[in-house]
Amino acid sequence: MTADLLSDLNPFAPRDPMRRQSDAFPQRLGVVVGGSLNDGVLIKLDGDVMIEGVAVGSYVTIVGQTDRKFFGLVTDIRLDASDASFAHLPPPEDALRMEIYRGTLTFGLLHVKPMLVQEGTGEVKPVKSVPAHFAVACRATPDEVRHIFQADERLGYRIGESVEDANIEITLNLERLIERSSAVFGRSGTGKTFLTLPLLANIIRRDLASVLIFDMHNDYGYTLKGDGNRKLKGLKQLSAISPKVIIVTLDEDSSRARNSRPEFALQIGYDQIEPEDIEMLRSVLGLSDVQVNALHALKRRFPDRWIRQLLSDEVDDDVQALFDNNKIAEGTYFAMQRKLQRLLKFGFLQPEKVEDFANRVLEHLLRGYSVVVEFGRYGNDLPAYVFVANFLTRRIHRRYVEMKEAAEGGGEEPKKLVIAVEEAHKFLEPDVADLTIFGTIARELRKYNVTLLIVDQRPSQIDAEVMSQIGTRITCALSDERDIAAVFTGMSGAGQLRSVLAALDSKQQALIMGHAVPMPVVVRTTEYGEAIYKQFADPLAEAPAEVRAEVNRKKLGRRDPDEGLV
Repeated sequence: MTADLLSDLNPFAPRDPMRRQSDAFPQRLGVVVGGSLNDGVLIKLDGDVMIEGVAVGSYVTIVGQTDRKFFGLVTDIRLDASDASFAHLPPPEDALRMEIYRGTLTFGLLHVKPMLVQEGTGEVKPVKSVPAHFAVACRATPDEVRHIFQADERLGYRIGESVEDANIEITLNLERLIERSSAVFGRSGTGKTFLTLPLLANIIRRDLASVLIFDMHNDYGYTLKGDGNRKLKGLKQLSAISPKVIIVTLDEDSSRARNSRPEFALQIGYDQIEPEDIEMLRSVLGLSDVQVNALHALKRRFPDRWIRQLLSDEVDDDVQALFDNNKIAEGTYFAMQRKLQRLLKFGFLQPEKVEDFANRVLEHLLRGYSVVVEFGRYGNDLPAYVFVANFLTRRIHRRYVEMKEAAEGGGEEPKKLVIAVEEAHKFLEPDVADLTIFGTIARELRKYNVTLLIVDQRPSQIDAEVMSQIGTRITCALSDERDIAAVFTGMSGAGQLRSVLAALDSKQQALIMGHAVPMPVVVRTTEYGEAIYKQFADPLAEAPAEVRAEVNRKKLGRRDPDEGLV
């Protein structure tokens, strides 16, 4: 270790304020003067460190005893003074006097939350202690940050760059991301879709899981609407994954107008609907518990035509018998009928028996394809969105449970599945989370090879138990204090990060924490556009014609025309 570096690590040695940060000479910030494991440690800044140059979310390395290094995150910054009178009687505006006071009688304090620790050149592990008094704190070097966030090339996804240094790329571990349910939070306009789409595209490209996307606003399939009505590429236009993506629509007219080229139009017959499919709509349609119970009673009485019977304008003798025998109150029946009349305007619902499209979607997923369900004009109709998402997910999950249990007896293991759902709080509100298939999937973790990717702007409206099961949270800017607090539900020791989240820019910044990253990190996300397109470009697109012909010849198993010629 050089003399200059030893000097930097000595809390009482003079320092050269002109020396710049480098991997060999990390920029010293100050020394530890207090704190705890739960609340984080306090770093007193050196007099020559500009407090204005340190930001919340910055990485700090603290050199502990016995060759131990702590890695932490700046969670708060404050001004302090050794004499409280400075707050009431500031000194005269004298440049020399202020320079003397600054760093001696007045100083800056950093709140740093230690996250990881490394002993010597050993493995980086979660922290279970704190550095000693007067341990030296430095800015983490680019190499240290890269070492923390390094990931296998096949499993790693470069989601963006460090907010401190554009040359430091931050990588998510996609395999760990899909092991548990995950979430993308942020208020409207923060770019959640621009962040989620390439994330899902990388899962598809690496063949880590099939993906089912309930595309409420028609953004993921063929075209994504950017700022200023600019049209950007959806998953189907990304060459490297296009063959693996199937678009399904509920609204053929809308899909045709947008040229999204769906594989088929999804339809649902009345006879395929179960009371549990309607039960999910209780909060949207205002169904009471009594009315929900009456749905099940109708199903038992009319197994194959209960919904058709309920939506009929006529009351036949069988229904009248239910009234007369007090099985269903007449008022309850007609109240349900009025509320469910909204279903009649959904063009994808058919009175007559139709193909089992849910099974068709499932077969695509099991074969390794990913499916985007476009809602067209129904995306603005919340009952339609909630109904279809619940209808398909219930049946797909049921089949996955059967296949997973069969696999334990020697059957085929179902391919991992990630279900991406927008407006997730409508499925996961405290009043309904226990009853919905989405709440069940979130609690099961990866038990049946199915996990959720929640995209939402109101995390405070999601059931706390479900929030505690979300493994990885990617959070863009939020403005509501309740939403900010909800993001940290179920995460031990993450409360100090609230100020970090509150300081995010409104676009292209996100706080990532949880299962897919070794420690919380603030990133500047990659702008969705040409830089993303290049990652998914066909490597043969710009190759010479003879090279493309040779690749195609090998794919088709044809002989080289020159083979055997002398």
